[in-house]
Parts: sequence; C-alpha cells; structure tokens
Amino acid sequence: MKRKSQILLSVVTIISLILVVIGNQTTEAYGIFDKEMDLMKIGSILEAENILLDEWTFYAREHLDSMKSEQEVKDYAKELQAKFPDWEWSVNNTSQKWEVTAVSPTSKHHKEMLQIMATHTKQPVNAYIVYSISGKEWNSATKALFTTSQFKSRLTDIFRGKPTVFSCMKGTVGDKIDEALPATANHLLSKFKAKEIEALKEETFMSVSANSPLFTGSIENQRDNMNLQIGIRSEGLGAKTTIVVGTPIITIEY
Repeated sequence: MKRKSQILLSVVTIISLILVVIGNQTTEAYGIFDKEMDLMKIGSILEAENILLDEWTFYAREHLDSMKSEQEVKDYAKELQAKFPDWEWSVNNTSQKWEVTAVSPTSKHHKEMLQIMATHTKQPVNAYIVYSISGKEWNSATKALFTTSQFKSRLTDIFRGKPTVFSCMKGTVGDKIDEALPATANHLLSKFKAKEIEALKEETFMSVSANSPLFTGSIENQRDNMNLQIGIRSEGLGAKTTIVVGTPIITIEY
C-alpha cells in the first residue's frame, strides 16, 4: 500500500510538472518581493501548528522565449558564469539537448543550483533557465536569507523576465496526531483558508489539491485554479506523520 501511494504521488507530481514544462500552463509570479514570499507564509503556518520543518525548497523557472538560437543560450550561460565564478559549472550535451548546471559552494544552511537547458530543435530554440535553493533547516538564519539584498539581486542577475515560482516545505509530527488524516487535512486547509478541489485518500496517505487566497500563482487550465497541494503520510499508530505543503504544487518527494 505504501509503495502504491508513492507511485500515485509521483504520477500526480510528474503530470503537474509536465504541464509546467510545456510552457504556457502556469501563471507568472509577478512581484516576488512586493509582499511576503509564499515560502515564508507556508513556514509561518506550519510552525504555528508545531510541525518540525526538515526540508524546504524555492524553485523558479523562466522560458527564454526571447532567444532565437542555441548560441544565444550558450552566450547567456557564459554571462552567468562570469557573475558566479565561484560556482561549480558543468556541461552536458546529448543528441536531444544542451544543458549547463551550476552548483553553489557548500553552505551550512542551504544549497543553490542553476540550470540552463536548450533542446536541439529548429529555430527558434526552446530553452529554459531554472534556479533552485533548498535546505534541511528552517530557522532564523534561513528566514533572514530571503530578506537580504543579495538574494534579491540573485534573481535579477539570473532572470531576464519574471520567473514562475514554486515553494514547498516538508515537516514531521510525532505521535501527537490523534485524528484521522482527512481531519488533519481539513484542519490544514482551514489554516491556509483553502478550498479543496480534489483529493486522493488512503488509510495512511492523503494528497489534497486546493485553492487558497494566500497565494497568487496557480496552475492554469485546472479546475478552480489549483494553487496549493498538501500531502500527509502516517507511519502508523505512535509513529511520525509527514506533512508536505507546496504552492502551486508539491515539488518535494516523500
């Protein structure tokens, strides 16, 4: 049953990500710094519920539709390499695509990664740039990271336009959850002021797609503008319960 739940969750996540990669299925994240970041909102709500946060990720992507050739994409990668010379850069060139990956120097609190991908197609080239930052600890130092001018300038250095943003957090609770998973899910939905759209329910696993006014991004062409996913997995009576929250979709495996 547990294996089945993992497979179903993977299928749901993969399908959602495919919709993203197609290029026109998500709304853009305008004004990332105009208000409180989605990741901070999720963290605040989960912390208030005494959920121990042990993994988080901020993921941003942009379709480089202004670039007409693969050479333009490669030149863009060289510009970024000059801006981040201390990062570790590597290139992977296959029959299907050209890809460059850069990883930030080791940090105690987080890891950053940058990817630029271009498919070997006729002009105009189909290219994307992806930036992600993730960590295992959510504390005052991590929260402060997202308010620094360095992080804000990081995004303006990387992206030419306005990227689509995904935020996700995973946490655990001990044996203090006495209620059934649907009740736990409904409680979390209320905290996010969210309306359930659809759900996958099993005895020890539950995944809910919903819409919340707290988040402006959404997956277009989805019923009721889905912009929130909550996943809950119980390890059994007296064992821990894992909770994952993502907007507009879950991007962390569990």
